Amino acid sequence: MAQGGDDEGRLPLLTAGARLREARLVAGLELEEIAARTRVSKRHLAAIEDDRYSELASRTYAVGFSRSYARAVGLNEENIAQAVRDELSRQEGLHPRTQHSDAFEPGDPARLPSSGLAWMAAGGAILLFALIFVFWRSFLDPAGSMPDLIDEKPAQSATQPVAAARQAAPAPVAATAAVRLTALENGVWLRIDNAAGEQVFRKELALNESYLVPANAAGAVLSTARPDMLRVTVGSRTLARLRPAPEVLRNISLAPASLLAPPVSAATPAASASATGRPAGETSTVSER
Repeated sequence: MAQGGDDEGRLPLLTAGARLREARLVAGLELEEIAARTRVSKRHLAAIEDDRYSELASRTYAVGFSRSYARAVGLNEENIAQAVRDELSRQEGLHPRTQHSDAFEPGDPARLPSSGLAWMAAGGAILLFALIFVFWRSFLDPAGSMPDLIDEKPAQSATQPVAAARQAAPAPVAATAAVRLTALENGVWLRIDNAAGEQVFRKELALNESYLVPANAAGAVLSTARPDMLRVTVGSRTLARLRPAPEVLRNISLAPASLLAPPVSAATPAASASATGRPAGETSTVSER
């Protein structure tokens, strides 16, 4: 959606928060997805949509977060920012904020430490660094080392590393193993659909709350905005996180075979592109809006 002044001319009676909510709903986005794109918490985004700017830390946060929200849904950032400023001025005129006279003012000489105390603190810091240096040189970094009195160990046979690798290999997991999703922080949103596109499960999981994918959910796929905060377990095996950072993912297969499959090698991007019909580096699990 291109930015411009047209989006502000359609419904002039709507507030900035209402226009942001309308644009999000038209784009078919959830608040969780906007939070993942803007790195602004869902609680603050909901307050902006309801014009509850007093719940934000200051006017600067209200205007800045609104700009990010407008950019994510394709509205004109300057128009939204000005509308937020006008609304803030109106709300502050009706309900002025209480001024605290006892707040610490930068540069107040009555509350700054004296020069003598500052010199004492500097001397203590120098003495502390000197003690750390002496301790390091005397105990942690000795000048010499004792000779090795033990004979050299015999070289390991070529079969020992192979045997160790076989012991370290994980046990195979059955194709019907149970798949469990566990939240690693509060408010991890996820949705599970089956192969027919029907919604099986949708919720914001609390910290350490788990969801066991039903065995009868044929072709179950996962959509989430916080793949970095989901622990995926297949049977008794815990897998690596789906992504290292927040990202909107859609239709991630939850079949045990798909989750346990090794990642595609980055050395053959051309072969991967010819097999999927997409340019190298593109993924079908991310919905770009």
